Amino acid sequence: MTSTSSRSKITPEREQEFYDAVLDQLRESGYEALTMEGVAARTRCSKSTLYRQWKTKPQFVAAALRANRCVRFAGIDTGSLAGDLREAARAAGEQSGRDTMLVQALSHAVLQDVDLQRVLRETLVEPELQAMDVIIRRGVERGEIPEGHPAVEFLTVQLFGVLRARPVLEGVHADQEYLTRFVEACVLPALGLT
Repeated sequence: MTSTSSRSKITPEREQEFYDAVLDQLRESGYEALTMEGVAARTRCSKSTLYRQWKTKPQFVAAALRANRCVRFAGIDTGSLAGDLREAARAAGEQSGRDTMLVQALSHAVLQDVDLQRVLRETLVEPELQAMDVIIRRGVERGEIPEGHPAVEFLTVQLFGVLRARPVLEGVHADQEYLTRFVEACVLPALGLT
């Protein structure tokens, strides 16, 4: 991907404003309704400015996702696996509304667009999986759970599943309190932890 400085004189702050507008429009209206025209209107610029920088909508969305990448589970280390999982629940719950809306806005589009799916995995999914792997590996090294514990395979899927499913099933986001209770009631017992 070409850097902004070689493409134009757009400042990093202005570029971030464009990315924020893309992500906000995605959360509000979904991928199909996202348009360069809408982003241009929101950021008070011309469509041609956006098309010069990002040739297509998928490229623009990919750039916005990359620029806003934030790994919630990175750096969590409370000294115990149970504590780390509780902290991961709190971290996931902090951004649950915004992140869940974004993932749900992209969920249909990623099934249709392989490149968009790759970028979503690169920017939102893989970093979280890697951070969770570090948390689990430390728990195994400390002897809190055995290597190859059968529940480990499902940990991240469970957390992400609750984040995605609760808004659909109950009409509310899985906030910190809800995710912490979920970890206490379902995740820790499955691992044999208290």
